[in-house]
Amino acid sequence: MSNESTNQPGSLPRLIDVEEFFADPVFSGATISPDGTRIAYLAPKSGRMNVWVRGIDEEHEDAVCVTHDTRRGIKTHYWTGDPRWLLYLQDTDGNEDWHLYRVDLEAPEEPAVDLTPMDPGSRVFSVDRMRSTPGSVLVTMNRRPLYFDVFRVDLSSGETTLHAEQSEADGGSFLIGQDGEAAYYTALAEDGAYEFFTVDPTTGAKSLLRRLGGPEHPLGITPSLVTPDGKGLLLGAYQDSDDLRLVRIDGATGEETVVAAVAGHSLCTMGPMMAGEPPTLFTSKRTGEVIAARFVGDRPIIKVLDPHFADVYAELSALSDGVLHSVSSDTTEQVWIATFIHDREPALTYLYDHRTRQSRLLFRPYPRLDPAELAPMSSVGFPARDGLPLHAFLTLPVGIPAEKLPLVLMVHGGPWAHDSWTYNSRAQFLANRGYAVLQVNFRGSTGYGKRHITAAAGEFAGRMHDDLIDAADWAVAQGYADPARIAIFGGSYGGYATLVGVTVTPDYFAAAVDYVGMSNLANLMRTFPPFVRPHMANNWFHYVGDPADQAQEADMLARSPITMVDRIRTPLLVVHGANDVRVVPAEADNIVASLRDRGIPVEYLLAEDEGHGFQNPENLIRMYRAIEAHFAEHLGGRRNASAQR
Repeated sequence: MSNESTNQPGSLPRLIDVEEFFADPVFSGATISPDGTRIAYLAPKSGRMNVWVRGIDEEHEDAVCVTHDTRRGIKTHYWTGDPRWLLYLQDTDGNEDWHLYRVDLEAPEEPAVDLTPMDPGSRVFSVDRMRSTPGSVLVTMNRRPLYFDVFRVDLSSGETTLHAEQSEADGGSFLIGQDGEAAYYTALAEDGAYEFFTVDPTTGAKSLLRRLGGPEHPLGITPSLVTPDGKGLLLGAYQDSDDLRLVRIDGATGEETVVAAVAGHSLCTMGPMMAGEPPTLFTSKRTGEVIAARFVGDRPIIKVLDPHFADVYAELSALSDGVLHSVSSDTTEQVWIATFIHDREPALTYLYDHRTRQSRLLFRPYPRLDPAELAPMSSVGFPARDGLPLHAFLTLPVGIPAEKLPLVLMVHGGPWAHDSWTYNSRAQFLANRGYAVLQVNFRGSTGYGKRHITAAAGEFAGRMHDDLIDAADWAVAQGYADPARIAIFGGSYGGYATLVGVTVTPDYFAAAVDYVGMSNLANLMRTFPPFVRPHMANNWFHYVGDPADQAQEADMLARSPITMVDRIRTPLLVVHGANDVRVVPAEADNIVASLRDRGIPVEYLLAEDEGHGFQNPENLIRMYRAIEAHFAEHLGGRRNASAQR
């Protein structure tokens, strides 16, 4: 691992406004049209992120805003094979009932058309282009709440036709090839193995091809896709290694070959989990073949697999000292848009023409942020108390001696996710306020091997919490952190970890922020959407327990902060979204009510138009102003006293 940065004292950077960190970017998410003549991207209009389209040589002043959402910003859009139509996904106030909308680029002033009208509780799960039929897409959705059927949607008429029907409510799904055929099917077996089947194109009969993995894949086999020729599958597999590799399974023989591997490193699986995360695989717009794969490291590692892309990648890499986040190309793969990961220069985006080898900067998403005022993020490592190696990222404030600083232990969600080297607006905001920020990939985090993930089984509020304390103790031992001024802050699982921190170790933290966290593990699982249950064998059931089993429920309650709430004496801020379907608001309400009944001060922010994680900038700004005040009061960091709460 690289050595942590030495933070030289000097003049303090300006106190950067909360809005500069958490307002929407001025531009983001640029992609190029298949014919290479236009760019689509996200930019604000009427206070929300919308999709804009402009010619490849035009500027934003020439662009046309083709969507008109004033309620919630758009995050995901798609070019189609037909140059007239552009698609995007949208839910309602964060409820995650995703619908697919169509925009007519020949009449951009017209309202978008909902191609997937469904009853509440149903949603779009994936959208696949049909190379053979540019005017159609294949959409996987659960119009029947427990079944994941595939529908063919005609983009012009909106006509929807059942394409592949799921026959059992087993949580399975079809894997769609480039020809649009549902050639493979995957489902979770009763013993927790992931089973992959070939599907007869005439009869629909399924034949078992391969059984693979179990709890080392808590969120399923990722990646999982059909090869461009339809003759095999590309899957993330550990094989005989501790590291996750990309392997090919032959559809006829079951033969397994390694496509991409990096010794000592695992594939990064964050991309398929969360919009905006960098992709696991880069694929050719021309052939559909995998041209590069992303692996986890002190910095992300890009393993290039294609000779043409190797030449392109060499040119792109010269544009930034960061790491490639994502690319978009035309179908000739000569014109590219590239976006980069960097700890202090977020999402720089370039246009590159491989024919001329010329490039130009398209945009800086946050032009008011000066990289010189932001704090480097460094990779660090140390052992847990039981010897398990832990990987973490440390961000130290600029212009302050790195000695006995107030520390914020910032815990990622999931828990089957991981922190990585990147621009992190929360870490930068806190560092600007004078805090050291430590993000540890505790056991159960993905990206650090099979042993690291599976070491979390049965360890909620146990060794997973010990890892966090060990990380903070390491920061104290290194001289970075003041043991009397340590805070914990996290969202989702990180919110649960926060509540565990102030109940299991009530005297350790000086302040805490629970953001969309769960307080009752049994209630959490009972309130998951119904279609989630068939997928729980290798995650919640294996790592925590099944609330339907009385003994397991008792253990879950013993690990739930709500049953230890009388131990809380740490100043606590609770933040939640009223439309959260992953962690229902009762998980926050019950903690807050219990504390208030006992006369324990607690601040509670509930946003009526948010779900599992805030998106609207006014809610984010309100939240981080509250965090700024909370930590300033209890840890003594810097604060913009003129900002209104």
